[in-house]
Amino acid sequence: MTAGAGWRPEPRPEWVEAANRGDVLPITEVARRPLDRDELLAEACARRGVADAGWGAFGDDRFLEPLQVLLGALEDEAALTVTGRWMTRRFVVRMLEVRLQLVAYEAADPGVRDEVVERPLVVTGAPRTGTTILHSLLATDPRRRAPEGWELVRPVPPPDPDPERFAADARIPLADLELRLPTIVVSGLLAIHEYGARMPKECLSAMSLEFLSEEFTSRYDVPSYADYLARADMRPAYEMHRRVLRVLQRGFPPGRTWVLKSPVHLHSLGTLLDVYPDARLAITHRDPLSVLGSVVSLLATLRWAHSDRVDLSALGAESSELYLTDLDRLVTLSESGFLDPAMVHHCRYADFVGDPMGQLEALYRHLGDDLGDDARRHMEEHLAARPKGLHGGHSYSFDDLGLDRDRERARSARYQSYFAVPDEL
Repeated sequence: MTAGAGWRPEPRPEWVEAANRGDVLPITEVARRPLDRDELLAEACARRGVADAGWGAFGDDRFLEPLQVLLGALEDEAALTVTGRWMTRRFVVRMLEVRLQLVAYEAADPGVRDEVVERPLVVTGAPRTGTTILHSLLATDPRRRAPEGWELVRPVPPPDPDPERFAADARIPLADLELRLPTIVVSGLLAIHEYGARMPKECLSAMSLEFLSEEFTSRYDVPSYADYLARADMRPAYEMHRRVLRVLQRGFPPGRTWVLKSPVHLHSLGTLLDVYPDARLAITHRDPLSVLGSVVSLLATLRWAHSDRVDLSALGAESSELYLTDLDRLVTLSESGFLDPAMVHHCRYADFVGDPMGQLEALYRHLGDDLGDDARRHMEEHLAARPKGLHGGHSYSFDDLGLDRDRERARSARYQSYFAVPDEL
């Protein structure tokens, strides 16, 4: 059942419909198994060939509580289809496997804990404000490095720094299948957001290994977990984030700095800067009402890949509360001086769309860097190769969300005034 005046789910492929009817036996058999914490821990141990000694092999026990809350919400609230349960089990077990690998790798190479993640450039902003294209362009600068999808899905052992061996890593096709699976299960998702193992990826996937991540609330209707996440101390998630980056850069020559990206950092700027005190921020801005229409369309499509129940009105209300609160807090942090203006660059979506290279030059100049001819050439080639609408159009409307336009506009007025963000609707 879906709600919303204009949004309609895209048709699913026949094999997905067959699986959801119970006609595809291997998928059905996996989906019937409970999402039980101890069973999932044991399965991860079995897959990695690790003696099942309880949670100890997974490191500290901080992740057990959020994992238990998540699993309970998935069972009781998410209304997963057969295919949704099958994908979800694979997803959770893979993350538990990676935790096992991280703990074992750090024990074998304790020096990895001394790796320093220096001066990362973090792209953030509300979703659908240009964070993805900005991140992708910054990643083409040879002096920077963005974590690719496969690196965040399977970070252990560290990738080989040799470019040819890096590109031939056997983990790439495995990760590519996982990352593209939702786009195979439901049509239309690729036109909204592209996924792939060799593409720069949102670094919230590293935080998911601590089971404190919006990667779960994006895919699933899990209100009890969402409430838990909103109240949680995010320090463990950011410490896991740093652990993953330390592993990924192990053995690489010094000099390249990380360029990272996720809208979720808006929720936890204080924790982010506590873990990465020399981080620099590139924050993107767009009319919040356009943001809400676009992000809810994306979330609805992601949830449709896992469940027959998508409530667009509820998604609209949740997204409005989350992101309008974040944007108002961003004004407060900026006004108070908590965010050092010299370390933060702001970019409006409309300005970026009109002159992307000019905005990139302004970003480099503001942060005291030289764009340089080599980086400029790579960025221009990337823009030319990826025109807007490459994978089809994305249709969405704020009016589908059941929100009061005047109320939402009034809530966003302080943010739009402070950052001079124009109305688009």
